[in-house]
Amino acid sequence: MNFDGNTNTPVVNEDISEHLFPTSRARILLIEDDPEIAEEVTNELVDRAYVVEHVATGPQGGEEARRGRYDLLIIDLLLPGCDGFSIIQDLRRDGIQMPVLVVSALGAVNDRVRGLKVGGDDYVTKPFALPELVARVEALLRRPLDTRATTLRVGPLELDLIERVAKREGRTIELSKSEFKLLEYFMRRPDRVVTRDMLLEDVWHYRFLPQTNLVDVHIGRLRRKIDGPNEEPLLLSVRGMGFYFREPN
Repeated sequence: MNFDGNTNTPVVNEDISEHLFPTSRARILLIEDDPEIAEEVTNELVDRAYVVEHVATGPQGGEEARRGRYDLLIIDLLLPGCDGFSIIQDLRRDGIQMPVLVVSALGAVNDRVRGLKVGGDDYVTKPFALPELVARVEALLRRPLDTRATTLRVGPLELDLIERVAKREGRTIELSKSEFKLLEYFMRRPDRVVTRDMLLEDVWHYRFLPQTNLVDVHIGRLRRKIDGPNEEPLLLSVRGMGFYFREPN
């Protein structure tokens, strides 16, 4: 691990970050039987640094969704072997909570409602524009998996969302309101690179991103509080990319 010579900030070089932290790239499972659509979607997502696994049939897709560790599922509804409605419903019944983006030619209102009711998180009707699909993928990946949890734990760090208290191995950490929101955001996304633009938009709700050092100032304050002098750093900077909240092995 390297440190910035001026700030003593733990830094990960951009050119080696993928090897140190392979889970920072979101893994997506695509269940789509149309080979042309599958190829276009896969190429677009891979170009944007996502890891994509494609399956063409319903039964194989359901098995892969259970077997693999994916951050997002993109699924068609009209599939060989079994329909997408059944796959989503079965995954939710089995407790698999990864976000699901439904992509289907079934554009009627009742189909869209049904797709969401069985457990889909978003719905795109074919034909669609790839930039729209990517935007919906990004939005779903930013969404916390379990907003109902009252306590978050990542490595030695614990965040009580009810009492609004942070602790690290018994040490209570005093946080401002902004620092608490920032830490919650990171702890809901461990082992994933988070950009400054994401933080400005999702934590501070800036739609038009200003030129500001707001993020860096708050990151510095938060890092000094959660990473004590003799403690292993949890909040790292990824050079040229953003920040990374590391879950120790």
